[in-house]
Amino acid sequence: MKSTHFLLFIFSLSFFSLAQDSIFIRRIYDEALLRGHAYENLRQLCKDIGPRLSGSAQAQMAIDWSYTKMNAYHFDRVQKQAITVPHWERGTTETAWYMSKDGQLHKVHLLALGGSVGTNGLMTAEVVEFKTLDALKKAKIAAVENKIVFLNQPMDAAQIQTFKAYGACYAIRGNGAVEAARLGASAVVIRSLGLPQDEHPHTGSMHYETEIPKIPAAAMATADANALSLELEKGKVHFYLEMDCRDFPDAPSYNVMAELKGSKFPNEIITIGGHLDSWDTGEGAHDDGAGVIHCLEALRILKELGYQPTHTIRVVFFMNEENGNQGGQQYAKWVLSNQEKQIAALESDRGGFVPRGFGLDGPDTYLALIQSFEQLLRPYDLHIFEKGYGGVDIGPLKNLYPGIPLFGFVPDSQRYFDYHHAPSDVFENVNKRELELGAAAVASFVYLLDKNI
Repeated sequence: MKSTHFLLFIFSLSFFSLAQDSIFIRRIYDEALLRGHAYENLRQLCKDIGPRLSGSAQAQMAIDWSYTKMNAYHFDRVQKQAITVPHWERGTTETAWYMSKDGQLHKVHLLALGGSVGTNGLMTAEVVEFKTLDALKKAKIAAVENKIVFLNQPMDAAQIQTFKAYGACYAIRGNGAVEAARLGASAVVIRSLGLPQDEHPHTGSMHYETEIPKIPAAAMATADANALSLELEKGKVHFYLEMDCRDFPDAPSYNVMAELKGSKFPNEIITIGGHLDSWDTGEGAHDDGAGVIHCLEALRILKELGYQPTHTIRVVFFMNEENGNQGGQQYAKWVLSNQEKQIAALESDRGGFVPRGFGLDGPDTYLALIQSFEQLLRPYDLHIFEKGYGGVDIGPLKNLYPGIPLFGFVPDSQRYFDYHHAPSDVFENVNKRELELGAAAVASFVYLLDKNI
């Protein structure tokens, strides 16, 4: 009889706790949807500051804006962590054309890839097309030498998860210049990594290798890539390219951080965040303005609702994810040097679209934990609780804190690569309600994580 009473007591406690959690999560969503700050904060970041490439004046203004905004919310602690970041500038707007067999010039919508060297004036050469990076690697030097390589590998539209399509052809952007230069190419132009057929080119980072000559690298819009490919079927095509980009010495910068102090374990830290920097073409609205605003709003909501976290919850606006990840790497070293106990981290860096759930990069024991959240979060259309990816910025924590669970916020991905690294990544292309739902999802997940980890 005593054991039966004990089981009933445990069941009652569990039911009461579940009911309390359900009520609090409903309050989180009400605050985000009815009294939220997310959309206005994103507007300020995008419209009052704009694109925020590391080392730029706009990046510094975004740092100042973030620090001021966090202090205005009266979090328990706000601070800046000094870091050093690369400084690359696009310079004068890129220009490019190709001449068709009939002698007609066709203007191309094109962007230099981040980190590329310039052309030192107008460059012209015959263009040669390859459908994949592997096809380029197998080419003869005579087929490539002194030509402009055109890597025309489209993202696979049959992939349901668009990040898989992106990952499958990332190499043409990351390694295209190296492989083309090995064979003596003058430059490389890739098909933009985007699913739509449009005139918006998508930039992004690339790299060089020390022993291989540096050649200019650019990405053209998918519509132009299709047209150029059709023209090449008719015969030889000459390409004309001018880019004025250049590197500068590394620049001082900052990560910006805010905390709610833990009531029981203040020295145990749950880090959440996204990256404050963006490419210099659009406004960085989805990548990653939405992510930093998700996390800022999550912390604001928890404070507004009077939640006293068990562990310290720290929001970090990382600088330099796009072209170096110095913010993430230097943050990980900084927390280790401070002898902090980092117990979990979450990143939002997949846009401000409809929330779907959360992925785990970490031990399976934490998978069971987040799957236990599903009962409470499914009423809000959150249904993905599975193995996945954390994020670039929080990734370095894995090397210094073995076994740490890294969580990635997972919104719907179908439109992300419409805007990723493109001039169209602007505030107007973020839906207010979807952004607010994302902030509420992050706040709810962090609440449950803090209570149960």
